[in-house]
Parts: sequence; structure tokens; C-alpha cells
Amino acid sequence: MKRFLSFIFTVLMLTMLTTLMVGCGQSSKAETDTKSDPKISIVATVFPPYDFAREIVGDQAEVTMLLPPASESHSFEPTPQDIIKIQNCDVFIYVGGESDEWVNNVLASMDTSKMKIITLMDCVSAVPEEVVEGMEEENVDEEETDANAANADEPNKPNDSEEPEYDEHVWTSPKNAKLIVQKISDALCTVDTKNSSTYQQNAESYQTKLDELDTAFQTVVDGAARKTIVFGDRFPFRYFADAYGLTYFAAFPGCSTETEPSAATIKFLIDKVNAEKIPVIFHIELSNEKMARTISESTGAKVLQLHACHNISKVDFEQGVSYLDIMTQNVDAIKEALN
Repeated sequence: MKRFLSFIFTVLMLTMLTTLMVGCGQSSKAETDTKSDPKISIVATVFPPYDFAREIVGDQAEVTMLLPPASESHSFEPTPQDIIKIQNCDVFIYVGGESDEWVNNVLASMDTSKMKIITLMDCVSAVPEEVVEGMEEENVDEEETDANAANADEPNKPNDSEEPEYDEHVWTSPKNAKLIVQKISDALCTVDTKNSSTYQQNAESYQTKLDELDTAFQTVVDGAARKTIVFGDRFPFRYFADAYGLTYFAAFPGCSTETEPSAATIKFLIDKVNAEKIPVIFHIELSNEKMARTISESTGAKVLQLHACHNISKVDFEQGVSYLDIMTQNVDAIKEALN
């Protein structure tokens, strides 16, 4: 499958380059650079870096998000138009990790010498996804099973399947968000020196707001009756839980592609909610909420959303809803869940 995708990306890139060479009314990046005082172009794959970048640049740059609003980030595949946007941008920001393997294929096909590339997972101390008690792991496919069986006969042979999968949701901690904002600001100041003072000022102002958000979460946790949260869903909040010392239980890890939990998993979460008298069962954004509601019906726990900011709805996107808006709502949700 990976080789097939690589082939597809190569074909798309060749098509794109041919189109640019023959000319279809598209201005190339080199041509754009000759215009007087052009705004730099920033392309982000998903919502958090898109929102961070627009907070930093204000109206001094063009910021584009590739992931369509309301769509699933982990299964995103770029269109030829997306690849052209990446090719022509000055700054490209993506998450990194297994969900972004397509990015490596695309960038390998381009001349990126004049492009500033920022990987969010390189901005912070990344941690592996963990499987906690009661959580279901990914199903092992046949190819991986064969590799495990082969390596079992050769104990000294490394097994690629044993490589840790790092949690990609680095922005869920406001502390990490501050580090990411600083990296983006530094990159923009390098690319667009004439507006560097604006970028620095905006970044500092935004980081102050992130500090206030961090304090709000910490205050809630410090005064809480409990330190445990339960998700009837995937759990993309590892960095958030680590930042505030929270214990968590969930059906699946954050990057899991599984959607149907086993009866044993549901029973474990129901028993956990009942045993610890957990008042809230969480689900994440753009979820069908089916699992959370099943647990709620058996326990009486209230169903609430804890938004991981992977993506936002079309309505929210059009209304300009921001990371800070979403995370401020999360403060209230966490307060209710911990008391």
C-alpha cells in the first residue's frame, strides 16, 4: 500500500510539474517573488498550526489549511491542487508521525530549498502513544503478523513493528502550544524579515493568552475532587493529561483507526465509571458519540465533548472559531468532569 501511494504521488507530482511548465495561467513561486512586496504564503496541514500561524501573522501573510473542515485528519489524502499549494508556499507546517507519511513522499519530490518547513513533533518533546488498562490496541495486520513470526526465529533481528508510535497530538497541551508558536514565529521572522517585529509582538501577545489558558486548566485541576477522566472514544489528550497530572481511561489510543470497541472494553469503562463515580464520559469532536452514550445509559454519567482541535466543523471554520475558543470551552468541561 505504501509503495502504491508513493507511485500515485509521483504521478501527481509529474502532472503538476508538467502543468506548471506549459503554463495554465498559474503564477509560479519565482514569478510571485518578482512582484512588489508580495505577502508570504503559509500552508498548514491541519487546524492547530493553521490557527497559530494566522494569530501570528495577522493580515501580513496568506495562511491556508489543507484539511477540509469537518473531515478526518488521520485519513487525509492530498489533492493535486493541495500539492501545488505546498510547492508554491514559503512556509509549510505539518504534524509529523505516521499519519503524515504522505508528506515525506510529497516533499521528496520537490525542490524545498527555498521553503521553510516546520514539523510540530520536532517543536516539543514527543512521547509514545500508550495503551492503558482497558484500552484496545490496533488490530495487527497479516503482513505484521508474518514479520513477527519470522523474527521470532531470529531473536537478534530487529522488528520494525516494535518501533514506538509517537503521539501526534502535541498541541493539546497549552505548554506545548507555546513552544510551537515560538518555532513558527522564529521561522516567519527568518522568511519575512520586514514584518518580523509584527510577528514577534503577535507571538508574545498570543503566548500570554496561552499562559492564561494554562493557568485556568491548572487551577481547575488543583481544586478538583478527582484526577481521573474517562473517554468513550479515542484518546488524543496524552500531552494534556501529562501536563496536568491526570489519569485517563479510554477505548482506543489517539491515532487508532478502530471505531467499534469490544464488549469487554465497554464493560471495563462502565465498571470504571461506576466504581469511581465518574460524573462525565467524554467523546472527541466529529465523533458519532455512540460509545459514550452507551456508557452513559449504563452509568448515568453525563456525555460531554472534550475537543482535541484536530479539526473543526464547517460552521465553526466560517465563523472564525479559534484554538483558544475551543480550549476555553474545554476548561469548563474538565471542571465538570473532575468534580
